[in-house]
Amino acid sequence: MITTAPRGMERPILRQRQMMPDASVIGAVAADCLVKELETWPKPGLVSHVDNGSHDDMDAGTFRRSAAAIKPYLQRLADAGALGCGMGRLRIIGLEAERAMLAATAGVNTHRGAIFGLGLLCAAAGAKASGLVDDELPLGDVVARLWGDSILDGPVLLHSHGSVARRRFRAGGARIEAATGFPSVYGIGLPALRTARAVAPENAEAARVEACFALIASVEDTNLLHRGGLDGLRFAHDAARRFIASGGVCASGWHARAQSIHDSFVVRRLSPGGSADLLAMTLFVEAREGLSP
Repeated sequence: MITTAPRGMERPILRQRQMMPDASVIGAVAADCLVKELETWPKPGLVSHVDNGSHDDMDAGTFRRSAAAIKPYLQRLADAGALGCGMGRLRIIGLEAERAMLAATAGVNTHRGAIFGLGLLCAAAGAKASGLVDDELPLGDVVARLWGDSILDGPVLLHSHGSVARRRFRAGGARIEAATGFPSVYGIGLPALRTARAVAPENAEAARVEACFALIASVEDTNLLHRGGLDGLRFAHDAARRFIASGGVCASGWHARAQSIHDSFVVRRLSPGGSADLLAMTLFVEAREGLSP
């Protein structure tokens, strides 16, 4: 069921959309952030343009095809947000995006988590661009205000890896992250990204590596729980925290240390996919909220 804007709001929304054409590029910006996440290395255990990390069933080409396939649906989510649609409509578009992803990757799940989290942020960006909500509100707050309750009350994929890990280990997961306004993006990813950019503004990839490690160090990543259990999650947290504590990408020799940690994740078959999704979301929020230096 589609929930539209309250009566009397349709015309102001349409007028605002005519005044704010940047709403039409939201999906393209989001897809570009997925590619930038892919083109970040070293990322512990994750697929990149350099290697396949801890994965045998996917590579950089798989992720590029996936990002291209879901790009139109990310824009449709932005358009739905601009029209004031409820969570029911957003879920329908999200499921269509998943089908397009699986068709493009021969059944490999590359971006299901990103479709959910990044898709909601696209919808929030659409709502802001249309004038439906206060333009000063962070995108995460828009998601929490417009769809937070519906996110928590929505259907659960009982047999997904993330759902199994959440039930087994009582982890919060992507649903809690989104419903509470993406605290990991705003409290961890963005500060790390900005700090690294300030030190080395000419090295955008290094800043993304810093943000990725910061997220891995703190996030209760259900992908890590699925692959390595609590021991795997602790190992990932400890390794990433040591990297950050040693100065991260601001310290001499950081690249070799990051690569060594990446190799240690690959040996253990660990892959922090939830943190990778949050990195893409961090890049999107930075791009849409004008937080780049």
